[in-house]
Amino acid sequence: MSKATIKDVARVAEVSLKTVSRVINNEPTVKESTRKKVRAVIEELKYQPDMSARNLRGNTSYAIGLVYDNPNPYYVVEVQEGVLQACREMGYSLQIHPCNADSENIVEELCDLVRHSRLAGLVIAPPISEDAAITNALSARGIHFVRIVSAAEPPKGDAPCIYVNDRAAAKSITSHLMDKGHQDIAFLAGEEEHHSTYERREGYKIALADKGITAREALMLPGAYSFDSGFERTMQLMQQANRPTAIFGCNDEIAAGALAAVKTSGFSVPSDVAIAGFENSPFSQQSRPPMTTAAQSIGEIARQAMMLLIARMRPQSGDPGAAQASEFVPQLIERPSTQRP
Repeated sequence: MSKATIKDVARVAEVSLKTVSRVINNEPTVKESTRKKVRAVIEELKYQPDMSARNLRGNTSYAIGLVYDNPNPYYVVEVQEGVLQACREMGYSLQIHPCNADSENIVEELCDLVRHSRLAGLVIAPPISEDAAITNALSARGIHFVRIVSAAEPPKGDAPCIYVNDRAAAKSITSHLMDKGHQDIAFLAGEEEHHSTYERREGYKIALADKGITAREALMLPGAYSFDSGFERTMQLMQQANRPTAIFGCNDEIAAGALAAVKTSGFSVPSDVAIAGFENSPFSQQSRPPMTTAAQSIGEIARQAMMLLIARMRPQSGDPGAAQASEFVPQLIERPSTQRP
């Protein structure tokens, strides 16, 4: 069976080719009733615009690049799915570009990517998005981009931004642990180049301070966003005479490693040690017991980032008064790993 063409869509919808094109490009001049009719036919015929051909025909690019350097496969996959969903909604193609945030030539690499692939703009994920030297250089070169960052308030800068309030969520998790009777709560950090590490640690410290508890350096352990890092640090904690009664992992992978270490050390969760993570990844959902965490809605965050970028690049396709920045606050999910014994 041959693929449907734009002519097929126009014929079935009983509109002109130009009208179909305007609907695909989300131009505001099309009546809502006509837009719905054309969209219904596009779905019925499973029509997919040829993005590469469309890019070559005109001066306007309909391709977006997703730039990331993140070792967490669950995060990366959800970000890709979220951006791709928005691309499909808005008639854009997507190019994935993993890279090394520490590369000396990262700015030139991204500029070459935009130029050679004729990209309209970039969706930039942490930690690259949180490096002001990189984003300022891209802005100076006139490249459109949107940042996804961890922050407690809207970041400075002209580029559109989705900021995730990890600090507020970490405060909620720590307060939850204290409400269960815990005061000696360990915090297992991720890599320091990720601003989420700083924000989540700040939320942890603020929650303790609100209860008159001073955060102890001995309970705030540096490390990496990995299972092995969580396991190794927790094994150290379990060997201490004054071991903590609760552990807050900076992400679910760390927390899963902590859970394994607690069990390996001959203790039980949550009777001896309560454990909480962050992100609501499969690590928290499939562990035994299932772990308390903070749901981050990574896919929706990424989708909104893409929509914000398009609103900046093509004001006529969205709300001209749309916010420059949008906030997401991960929500606490209580599970058996922190239940009171």
